[in-house]
Amino acid sequence: MNKKISLMFLAFGALAILAGCEPLTIFDPKGPNARTLSDTIILSIITMAVILLVVYVLLAFMLTKYRASKASADYEPPHEEGSHLLEITWTVIPIIIVAFLAVVTVKTTSTVETTPEGYDNKEPLVIYASSSNWKWHFSYPEEGIETVNYVNLPTDRPIEFKLYSFGPITSFWIPQLAGQKYAMSDMLTTIHLAADEVGSFMGRNSNFSGRGFAEMEFEAQSMTQADFDEWVADVKANEKPLTEEKFNELLTAEHVGRSSYSSTHLEFSPAPMEHGDMDMDGMDHEQMDHSTDSHKDSESTHSH
Repeated sequence: MNKKISLMFLAFGALAILAGCEPLTIFDPKGPNARTLSDTIILSIITMAVILLVVYVLLAFMLTKYRASKASADYEPPHEEGSHLLEITWTVIPIIIVAFLAVVTVKTTSTVETTPEGYDNKEPLVIYASSSNWKWHFSYPEEGIETVNYVNLPTDRPIEFKLYSFGPITSFWIPQLAGQKYAMSDMLTTIHLAADEVGSFMGRNSNFSGRGFAEMEFEAQSMTQADFDEWVADVKANEKPLTEEKFNELLTAEHVGRSSYSSTHLEFSPAPMEHGDMDMDGMDHEQMDHSTDSHKDSESTHSH
């Protein structure tokens, strides 16, 4: 009895703690791709709840109908053949459920892997997001600036994050704007998103990558296009360029604060090849030319 009472108090305590938590951010989407994922998760939860309801109703029915009776101990129930209808039913229903969820998942995945719906006719902003132990570097090749541990985005414009890592595999995730995708050292992966409204959203590494994993967070702030342009101009006018020496210091450091630079590390450390794209479509022409020149210089050095 004491154990049951203790378990009951533990359950009520857990409920009280959870009741004070903020709503899960994945259920508060602020962009079309995040909304698609949130709707899919909710649909999966509803499907699971319906299945559990049916199972529990059948369980209660079976326990009630076939509960212990007052028959004598030597009573032997009559033999009954199995029901082919029931066997077919409990085989087909799970197949239907799995097929339904599979179709929904494939459709959702296809949707979020492309430019967000309603933004097809707008030019995307390309941002290279690279990770190192344990921080995030955000390079804006078109604007010629770079930030560390924070990223600013214009609203009502598609965003393409090109992801890669300078260390172990990490996972880029802004729950209110998009799903997660891995960042690896030898290839680029792309994640599409858009912000429908101005706001500040938490981003993080959702893949365990070592002792500094818990602090590997960043802020994604969405703002109007005018405010974004003003911020870019301010960074270019007031921040120092990012030198190769400074960038190597950042890579070596385990934890750093926020910082901004009026140039990017892509100028001397180009991003890797995009996965499945031998033409390096994920890199702009200047980066491709720089990468080619670096390779030629390397070959020249080895020949000497």
